[in-house]
Amino acid sequence: MSDILEPPFHESKNETSLDHHHEQIIWAIGGGKGGVGKSFITSNISICLALMGHKVVTIDLDLGGANLHTCLGASIPEKTLSDFLSKKVATVEELLTSTSVPNLKFISGAQDELGMANLRTIHKNKLISSLSTLDASFILFDLGAGTGSNTIDFFLSANQGILVVLPEPTSIENAYRFIKSVYLRKLKKVEEFLHLHPLINQVFNAKMDGQTLTPYEMVEKIYEIDPEKGSKIKQEITSFRPKLIMNQVRTQADIDIGHSMKTVSKRYFGLDIDYVGHVEYDHNVWQSVRKRKPLMLEFPESKTSAVLDRLTQKLLQEYKDKLRSI
Repeated sequence: MSDILEPPFHESKNETSLDHHHEQIIWAIGGGKGGVGKSFITSNISICLALMGHKVVTIDLDLGGANLHTCLGASIPEKTLSDFLSKKVATVEELLTSTSVPNLKFISGAQDELGMANLRTIHKNKLISSLSTLDASFILFDLGAGTGSNTIDFFLSANQGILVVLPEPTSIENAYRFIKSVYLRKLKKVEEFLHLHPLINQVFNAKMDGQTLTPYEMVEKIYEIDPEKGSKIKQEITSFRPKLIMNQVRTQADIDIGHSMKTVSKRYFGLDIDYVGHVEYDHNVWQSVRKRKPLMLEFPESKTSAVLDRLTQKLLQEYKDKLRSI
């Protein structure tokens, strides 16, 4: 992670941030690496919410590699996001597909990667703004792998970002890379607004001992030089409080990785990550995926189903007041 202060500070200003959405509660599930269980977590949390009586729409935003329908036990719908973005259908409602769970509908991601993997900002904004027309209290984004601008923008557009990580070195490394990319995108947004370039250069020139500043140290240095701008950066950074779920844990050491990631993120980025819990490795998960049926429906009495229900309840806690008004 030594490249943390490399040029995202010098990127061109050709992207605008997606506006936060306030009509519904939007959760984005990401994690950087493929195969960590994002679609599994997204689909089963969606089912938990729907079974609680909330109206839910889950959207597959793994552009080019959509597989959420499989986790929900559905076949590939005839209409996908590609049809909306290419204007083959006029409204996002036309993409809604019912599931076997009352209150739960989903929108399938693009099956064709060509042209979809590099969505223009106007398309992203069009999709986000169209969501307000959906009859749903909750909208969940199942994000693709990697740290492309699409994935980061959709993650930041949500009310809450949720990271899914496996207790494996590559997954942990990719999760940090994902956090770094989101962090830099937020810094870039502030930098463009406050014209921080001279300040950043001043911080680097003052650091003469050859050591690389952590992002947290850099922000602290900016605050020392210019408290007003420094406090605005801090405000933007502290507004980013992702949730963390460790998936497929087998040992206490696996569980503890989540606590370590929380500590490292605080020390290195100055970020408060909320480690909401873990899901143990369970052969029932493998069976449900193989049968193309959601775990919550196929094995409702399993320990993992109970854990997913508790995690969903925990994620819901801070939205109690907002839900009363929806």
